[in-house]
Amino acid sequence: MESEKPAAKGLVIRENISLHSNFRAMDNFDKWLKEKKLVGISGVDTRQITQTLREKGSINAIVAYKKDGKFNFKEIFKKLKNWQGIKNQDLTKFVTRKKNYVWNKTVWKKNKGYGYNKKKKYHIVAIDYGAKDNILRNLASLGCKITVVPATVNSKDIIKLKPDGVFLSNGPGDPKATGKFTIPAIKKILKKKIPTFGICLGHQILALALGGKTKKMHHGHRGANHPVLETDTGKVIITVQNHGFEVVKNSLPGNIKISYKSLFDGSIEGLEMKKKPVFSVQYHPEASPGPHDHLSLFNKFYNLVKKNA
Repeated sequence: MESEKPAAKGLVIRENISLHSNFRAMDNFDKWLKEKKLVGISGVDTRQITQTLREKGSINAIVAYKKDGKFNFKEIFKKLKNWQGIKNQDLTKFVTRKKNYVWNKTVWKKNKGYGYNKKKKYHIVAIDYGAKDNILRNLASLGCKITVVPATVNSKDIIKLKPDGVFLSNGPGDPKATGKFTIPAIKKILKKKIPTFGICLGHQILALALGGKTKKMHHGHRGANHPVLETDTGKVIITVQNHGFEVVKNSLPGNIKISYKSLFDGSIEGLEMKKKPVFSVQYHPEASPGPHDHLSLFNKFYNLVKKNA
């Protein structure tokens, strides 16, 4: 539960959807899916699907449910054929918070659970394109006041909040489509030299605002254990990833350096401005679930905020 409600439209898994074996489970997954009104199907050879996606790239699919089991296959195939995919689609409108609010919940700790931040030394404004809650928890754990604003926020409203730092969140959809309304705001923030940190979609939109380009990937990066190379040190970081678009190589201006690269396909995994306190990563340092090799990026952001306050 990394958001107010699930953003997925359906679920395909191999094992039986109703059985659970984890000792912490309060109920079965089938019941949870029904409560959230999500369609799920089990008993599917997901390895075969994986192989198909690797060979053919992302393809359209439908998971359909009818209580009586009587399907109109002509209608289903028509929908399947006509669905345009997520290219050129702004999906942030379905997942962004609708109004400003202050976030103060901190990260979970053993024997303590979630905590609450009472410190407000610096003010970070987080633009919510569909932010994972654990990103916001990590920001609050820095000891800063965190104000979350909708994806459609304009630069004037951000600057009125007097931020010491601006965060660009993850989210779904085509960055070029979302960029049509959010890039003007980001460009003005960059001119003010406000420390800025982007993750996933935030990374892609930042690249567009800096003059770069993005494109749809063949089949995207999904799941845990993606090795990423830190270009300055040669260090390898194990990361969690979930994206279907990437920043185009050689599209970036000379004032930007590539800070991280994928060891799977060489794609760009991180950017940094050479003369401004601005950086971003394609992967998810906050994980939840997954490896936490690079939680230090939140401290890096804090130090930039502190230095430029």
